Amino acid sequence: MSVLPDELWRRIFEIGIRCSKLTYRDLCCISISCRSLKTVASDDELWTALLSSDFPAKFQSSLSDFTSSPSFKTLYRDRFVRDRDRKLLAHRRAVLRIESQIAQSAIKIKTIRIRSGQEVKKFNATLAELSNLQDARRSSVALNVWQPEVIRGWQKQIVEQCVVPIESRINALEMELKLCEQQIDGFNRDYKDEKRKLDAAKEQLAYMKYHPLQDQGSKRTGVDQSNITRKKLKKCFNSPEIKW
Repeated sequence: MSVLPDELWRRIFEIGIRCSKLTYRDLCCISISCRSLKTVASDDELWTALLSSDFPAKFQSSLSDFTSSPSFKTLYRDRFVRDRDRKLLAHRRAVLRIESQIAQSAIKIKTIRIRSGQEVKKFNATLAELSNLQDARRSSVALNVWQPEVIRGWQKQIVEQCVVPIESRINALEMELKLCEQQIDGFNRDYKDEKRKLDAAKEQLAYMKYHPLQDQGSKRTGVDQSNITRKKLKKCFNSPEIKW
């Protein structure tokens, strides 16, 4: 440290900030290494460059607030805290929005299951009635040929129990079966689509809770998230806070 003058160190730090290689974390770490570097790292010109680099849209308004701050380092810290709080609130709103989507998807899936079950019951009832009518039609045809009296009486009884025209009712039931099949297929497609949306929302929610301050514009795949170990999670939570 004694070999290089403070001005040269300041110039090195300025180049690092200008090239986006030196961050506020780096300056904070440098400032606790020794007294000389602490003085250099606390220079207002460095923190002004960081302020304009990290908060370009709010840089002019930050300059107007400089009169109430003892240094640009303190001004950067205040701006950083406000920006962090803003991101936390935005993250919380996004989490609540996704949780609401998950709840709505769960309700839709439950409704689809109920309606699909009702349609399946209707399909089974229609199928059973169609089977009985087909038996009655076969018995009606069999009455025209010679058969033993016992079998003939049983078939005649089946025909007499049918109080509606057999052919027209069979056609109606066959049409109803086709409609039921279409309804069930539609419910199955809706269920798969809604389940896919629910799984995607749960995956996104898990990712957002793991990375509370990361930009949500860049999404990662579920395979990447499943490979995150508990060791990394523990390291993330146990990381020390920045010393300004």
